[in-house]
Amino acid sequence: MLRIWFGGDDLGRVRVARRPHALWETVLSLQTLQGRRHTPLPGWRDVVLGRLGAPRASAALRTLRPLIPARGYFPDFLTPADGDLDGGIAAVRNTPQRRAAAELELLAGGSRAEDDDGHPVSRRLGHVGDALAYYHQAAVAPYMPRMRALIDADRAVRARALLDDGVEGLLQTLRPAVRWRRPGLEADYPVDQELRLDGRGLLLVPSVFCERTPVSLLDPSLPPTLVYPIGDGGPPATPAGDGLAALIGGTRGEVLRRLGEAAATTSELARVLGISTASASQHASVLRRSGLVVSRRAGNAVIHRITPLGAALLRGGEHGAP
Repeated sequence: MLRIWFGGDDLGRVRVARRPHALWETVLSLQTLQGRRHTPLPGWRDVVLGRLGAPRASAALRTLRPLIPARGYFPDFLTPADGDLDGGIAAVRNTPQRRAAAELELLAGGSRAEDDDGHPVSRRLGHVGDALAYYHQAAVAPYMPRMRALIDADRAVRARALLDDGVEGLLQTLRPAVRWRRPGLEADYPVDQELRLDGRGLLLVPSVFCERTPVSLLDPSLPPTLVYPIGDGGPPATPAGDGLAALIGGTRGEVLRRLGEAAATTSELARVLGISTASASQHASVLRRSGLVVSRRAGNAVIHRITPLGAALLRGGEHGAP
C-alpha cells in the first residue's frame, strides 16, 4: 500500500503537470513494451518494435533494460523533476555518482550494477542519457501530439472537479487508482511505502503509459510526485478519411468549433447547439473515432476536448483550405 500524508498547507500546494513528462513517459513506456501491458495508443507496440530493430536501437535497449525492469522499482534518477526531455536528460547525466550508485545497488539487490561490458553503470551515466534520448525519439516523440491531447482532456476533468468541489474534489477524481481518505491518499502498491508531504505539496503527473497502479519516487527527500494513469480517452481512431467524410455536415462542424473554443460536456454541447443529448453524443463519438476529439469521463458526465488534428482541421476550414 502507498500512503501519502497531507499536512495543513499541502492541499493548497497540489498541482497537476501541464504536459506529458518526457522521462516518466519514456521509462514507463519501456516497462509497457517489456510487460506487454495495455496502452491507449492504438498500434503503438507493433510500430515501436519495428523501429527498435536497428543496431543502434539494440544498443540503447541493452543499456536500459537492466535499469528498467518490466515491473517494479527503477532508479529515481531516471525520472528527474524537469519534465522537458533535454533538461531531464541533462539531469540524468549529471546525477551525483554516490546517489546513482546507491540507487543502482538497490535495484540490483545490494550488488554493484554493471553493464554488459562489466563497467559500473553509475560511471556511465552519459551512455544512459544517450540511450534514453534515442529510445524516446523512437518510441515516445512520434506520439506526443496524441499524448498531449489525452493529457489536456484529463486536466480538463481535474480542473472542473477543482472548480466545483475544491482540491479534495480533484483528488477524489483519481479513483479507482488512487483513493482520497482524509488526511491522505492511498493506493494499492507492490510494497508498503509512506510519504509525508510536510508542507511541500504534491505534483500530480498524468501519464499515458502508467497502467492501473500509480507510481511515486522512492526517496522521500525528492520533490513529492505521484504519477497516475489517465485511461484511454475513448475508442481508437479510425482512418482519417472515414471521419472527414462523416464531418461533412453543419452540426458536426459546429460541435468541432465549439470544442475549439473550450472543452465541454455532452449536455453542454447539446444545450449550446440546441440539439438532443443523444445527438450531441453521437456527433462527439464520430469526431472521437476520427481522432479529432478526445473524451474523458468525470463522474456522471463526459468531457470532450479537441485534439491537435481537430484544431488543424478547424484552422484549415476557417481559412478556406481544402
